[in-house]
Amino acid sequence: MKKVDFLCFVMTLSITAGVLNMPALAQGETKSAVIYRIVTTDRNTFIGTLVSENDQEVILQTNQVGRITIQRSNIKMMEQVDPDQLKDGKYWHENPQSTRYLISTNAFGLRKGEGYYQNTWIFFNNVNFGVTDHISLGGGLVPTFLFGSGSMPVWIMPKISIPIANESVHIAAGGLFGGVLGEVHTGLGLVYGTATVGNRDNNLSLGLGYGYADGRWADIPLINVKGMYRLSKNMFLSARTIL
Repeated sequence: MKKVDFLCFVMTLSITAGVLNMPALAQGETKSAVIYRIVTTDRNTFIGTLVSENDQEVILQTNQVGRITIQRSNIKMMEQVDPDQLKDGKYWHENPQSTRYLISTNAFGLRKGEGYYQNTWIFFNNVNFGVTDHISLGGGLVPTFLFGSGSMPVWIMPKISIPIANESVHIAAGGLFGGVLGEVHTGLGLVYGTATVGNRDNNLSLGLGYGYADGRWADIPLINVKGMYRLSKNMFLSARTIL
């Protein structure tokens, strides 16, 4: 099962940023209790609650400069902000690696419409996309055809994620199923289940997986414990151990 372990290691390396989707404020809708972030065309950023808006301008109540009026023609981006993203009055962008650790995945899923491209060691390419809020699908390949090879490693990675206990606990199941195009008897991969406690910044996961190769399953499961802690706006600490 050595090649199964190697493929699992490669496919679960995550050194990319995700594409994040935040719900935007619909024009004509006023929600004074909700926090918004506005970025202007001259790169200034304002965070506060919406006082009022019309076709020409937006009035925002901020803690830093009080009430301000911003012309719509000067707004580059306007998005709703989760209060948990404000730390001591400063805006923290959402964790771009919230659905995975450096090695292996957790039980959080990509939201519908979110996606990311991941490149590892130049040759290993992955694409993942949120089909729904609970189902994501990924796939990848090693472009050996660039070097004139008649065979090419490919794989797919489905994942189902379900929140429970007021979203403080998530469970997920998925797999990695691959092979080498142009060769026979090369099917290999794994199936897994994992549970995650915590939020997208600070969490702990317990996972169990079974690998297979050439139609034969591993005799014992791979059990691993992993976790993540957000130290600052741009720094995370992640750890993993195999039991």
